[in-house]
Amino acid sequence: MEKIASFCINHDTLMPGMYISRTDGDVITYDVRFVRPNMPPYLPTDAMHTIEHLVATYVRNSVFKDGIIYFGPMGCRTGFYFLTRGIAHADAIRLMREAMAFCADFEGEIPGATQAECGNWLEHDLPTARQWAASMAAVLDGYTEAQLTYPA
Repeated sequence: MEKIASFCINHDTLMPGMYISRTDGDVITYDVRFVRPNMPPYLPTDAMHTIEHLVATYVRNSVFKDGIIYFGPMGCRTGFYFLTRGIAHADAIRLMREAMAFCADFEGEIPGATQAECGNWLEHDLPTARQWAASMAAVLDGYTEAQLTYPA
């Protein structure tokens, strides 16, 4: 079988950041990497779940909502995939930075986290999600389009 593109990236050189993972027609997949691969601690599952709910809600309510395809976790628990259409790279970076700040400052009920709305509604951790989002917001502070390329 042919190796998929994301497995061809040297994970030993990846640092937290935001990268263009792939382009499929007009859909851009961003790798929003919170954790250096293979270097614990990894994102806790319950905090990832909360980040997913908060960020997905935020970006789908932004001025770019029509260009949002998906925001969801990586199985390796080192980050998230963010898929967009028709959004400039600089705007995608800014939107992700704003979404992380929103998540870091969020107080109250997690959107979509009731039993009727979520398939694993009991597995959330807002305080830990806020900490991880704050650390990612700091990584993205001042981030530029030039930094979207994976390291060699």
